[in-house]
Amino acid sequence: MAKKLDIDLKEIFENLQEQLQDFDINDLSLETVGTWPLVVKVISWVLALIIVIVLGYQFMISELITQNDAASAKEQQLKQTFKQKAFMAANLDAYRSQMDDMEESFGALVSQLPSDTEVPGLLEDITNKGSISGLAIDSIDLKQEVSEEFYVKLPIEVIVRGAYHNLGAFVSGVASLPRIVTLTDFTIVPKSKTNKRQDASNLEMIITANTYRYKIEKQAKSRKRTKR
Repeated sequence: MAKKLDIDLKEIFENLQEQLQDFDINDLSLETVGTWPLVVKVISWVLALIIVIVLGYQFMISELITQNDAASAKEQQLKQTFKQKAFMAANLDAYRSQMDDMEESFGALVSQLPSDTEVPGLLEDITNKGSISGLAIDSIDLKQEVSEEFYVKLPIEVIVRGAYHNLGAFVSGVASLPRIVTLTDFTIVPKSKTNKRQDASNLEMIITANTYRYKIEKQAKSRKRTKR
């Protein structure tokens, strides 16, 4: 049995060898594929199958690599988001405390802004500071309001007369008022030009005291829109 199998294989090998001896590789053409020897056809099929398998494998691997890269990027993004949310959750009480402090500070600042009804009281305070500082008040003139985004600025032009040190005391007194007042655009000129000794003790100062009020009506309107 073994001898017979050995003889059959030998005959097959010799037959294939004869086919290859009569075949010229330069004669390979798709037009003559039907006349190719069997061994050449088998080899061609095997090579074609290997090429298809390799290309398909590369395509699958490339697709898997792309999907893996996308999944890795998504994983990193989710990890970063998780870290941020975990940090915020861990510091939530601190954030709430800071918000409470900010609201309290904001409320304190707003309370220092005079409303329309408090402006006369502010003018009276400025007048009192002038009197306490030993100055003569020539005029206190309310200028036109300047509207900003969240507040309204009310310039007040003040003209006073007195000695240089008294003017300094007046400025310090107005700046220390409980309401928010800023002093800008000041000029100091001698009131009398006839006597040089009187120039230092009789000066005229023109200064603008700016006070502010919060736009409560604007805030109320925005709240109404939010409710709608």
